Amino acid sequence: MSAATAAVETTPAKKIGYPPARLAARRILEGIITLFALSLLVFLATAVLPGDAASSMLGKQATGPALKTMRHAMGSDQPLISQYGHWLSGLLHGDLGNTAAGYAAGGQVSVWSQISGKLGHSLIIAGMAFVPIVVLSVLVGVYTALKAGRWQDQLLTTVTLVPAALPEFVLGTVLLAVLFTWLDFLPPVSFVVPGTSPLSNPATLVLPILTLVGVTVGPAARMIRAGMLEALEADTVTVARLNGLREGRVVRRYALRNALAPSIQVFALIAQYLIGGLLIVENLFGYPGIGKELVDAVTIHDNLEVQSVTMLLAAFYVAVTIVADLLVMIVVPKLRTGASR
Repeated sequence: MSAATAAVETTPAKKIGYPPARLAARRILEGIITLFALSLLVFLATAVLPGDAASSMLGKQATGPALKTMRHAMGSDQPLISQYGHWLSGLLHGDLGNTAAGYAAGGQVSVWSQISGKLGHSLIIAGMAFVPIVVLSVLVGVYTALKAGRWQDQLLTTVTLVPAALPEFVLGTVLLAVLFTWLDFLPPVSFVVPGTSPLSNPATLVLPILTLVGVTVGPAARMIRAGMLEALEADTVTVARLNGLREGRVVRRYALRNALAPSIQVFALIAQYLIGGLLIVENLFGYPGIGKELVDAVTIHDNLEVQSVTMLLAAFYVAVTIVADLLVMIVVPKLRTGASR
């Protein structure tokens, strides 16, 4: 082994340490401020919508006293500032409030008990979609970067970007037409028997997962490809190649390591995308997840459930962003240096 190669492989990286605690605290504080601002926007947006849960649940034939009683029970007859303060206080204490359907039935049903099972269903389908999205994106992104400009790069780029160019409901409809109408291979509706796990009938999950994978892999692979191309042009990779190291070792030891930081952001974007993607896919295939529950709550004007579910999704989005930022700070030394100054 030459001296230059030995220097490339054995020279230790400068140890700078992890980001200071104040950097993590700052990111968390920014996330809290963001969520507070979002809570105000979400509350005002739902408050100005026409109609209310009492009228929707009791129907057009409901009497004035019945509407007044239900509105009083729900607290929707109070001033907006009081409603917001009560809702925000409940959120801070882990109380999401009660559903409009419970009040209409003469009792109380907590929002959490209403959505917890649906949230679990969404986590199952999101997790099952996230894994193949990440694996395929990395494989396609790295391979097309290594074959940049060749026919393999052009072919894979076209194959993965064509479905990504379609909206979720269009791609889902196409898959439904092919795999159910023409081939009669998969069930058209992702029905889950109440009280059972979606995994008890995995065939019903295939179409939603294929839809999410199809619209995501192409853009994610392109971002990973760009990061990999930049990593392949690094000085350490050039030196290693000039000194005769095998290409596979160069890619694994130097290029992939330098491409790790951009990939973290890509994975965070994938996780965040799945939030919005589930809203469409669950309603398209009738899957009883949190996305379908949110749309149903909007339909009956259950503002409290809409607000609580929206804030849960927003909290997940913000948490993923914070974790991704901190992981990038840990992985990239020069960012840690800049952050600690």
